[in-house]
Amino acid sequence: MVNRTVAGRYGVRLAVAAAVAAMLPGFGVQASAFAEPVDDATASVGDTVTSSGDTASADDATATPDLGSYLVKESNVKGRESTIWVYSPSMDRDIKLNLIRPADTSEPRPTLYLLNGAGGGEDRASWQVNTDLAGFFEDKNVNVVSPMEGAFSYYTDWEKPDPELNGGKWKTNSGELGIHKWTTFLTEELPPVVDSEFGGNGVNAIAGISMAGTSVLSLAQAAPHLYESVAAYSGCARTSNGPGRAYVNLVVESRGGGDTENMWGPVGEGGWEANDPYVNAEKLRGLDIYVSTGTGLPGAGDRLDNPAINGNTTVLANQMIVGGVIEAATNSCTHALERKLKKLDIPATFDFRLTGTHSWSYWEKDLHKSWPMIAESIGL
Repeated sequence: MVNRTVAGRYGVRLAVAAAVAAMLPGFGVQASAFAEPVDDATASVGDTVTSSGDTASADDATATPDLGSYLVKESNVKGRESTIWVYSPSMDRDIKLNLIRPADTSEPRPTLYLLNGAGGGEDRASWQVNTDLAGFFEDKNVNVVSPMEGAFSYYTDWEKPDPELNGGKWKTNSGELGIHKWTTFLTEELPPVVDSEFGGNGVNAIAGISMAGTSVLSLAQAAPHLYESVAAYSGCARTSNGPGRAYVNLVVESRGGGDTENMWGPVGEGGWEANDPYVNAEKLRGLDIYVSTGTGLPGAGDRLDNPAINGNTTVLANQMIVGGVIEAATNSCTHALERKLKKLDIPATFDFRLTGTHSWSYWEKDLHKSWPMIAESIGL
């Protein structure tokens, strides 16, 4: 049974979220994911992979660039978990990803593409650092693939390069300013590599949190025949109306330092509407859908004894204030999507948690709760 809460207009809440974020000097990746920042954003995975930096050399490639996308390098992290780099022709860049192999690789297996939030996995705000991801999938026969790049990009195809987004760090392999083409990479370039190199069977699902809770819905709409199911945790499905644009601006501009016009063009010229999961809800028909959100009210994960908070009162206050406001806004966005899908007679599972802020302990539980639906959809 779906739990239901009463939510007001989310435009006010999004505006409050933006205002609160602007007033808090520490607001950034930590505020949305509540993980301690590190100097080396890839230390939890990357430092076991290569001593030369995040981008692997094409000399290690298992194929030639003439073949389009290809596996550049793989390096084991622990057990069945590896870091891989896949060359993206559309971005002319080796893309870093985390991979968990199936428990049994004796035959081809399905793949779950699991996306991180606004930090893109470039910081410690990732599934890999903040959840029991490896342990949860230890006995499951599925590839789990997560991009470890793409901060503040919305995992979408940008119209233009952005020299200011995330400090202008997005470069091609030749060192030139690059352009984000994540829809192309995730739906066209990456799946064939996963299937050919890691025993994928062509059956896929996609899930993501926060920023990527929006992105996974858009990606499923862009390539509905690629995925059997989609799960969105604490995302805002509306991006092209006033409140929805405010949420996007909060991520891309306030936090990422970029320009949303470089992403989807000027407001009113069609790019925003084309990438709005609410506007394009009809394209979700036929998929198994799971959408969850909290209310922003403090819950079991908002306590000093939460291991992620570890008694830190500043982290707890940040989580409850900023995370509470943001989650209240996503709650209202999610109610709007529920009404839209009901109107279209598109089946979906909605889980409106009675409490919970925009934070990892809830997303870990969301993944666990949605897994039976995902697993059934991909034949497990």
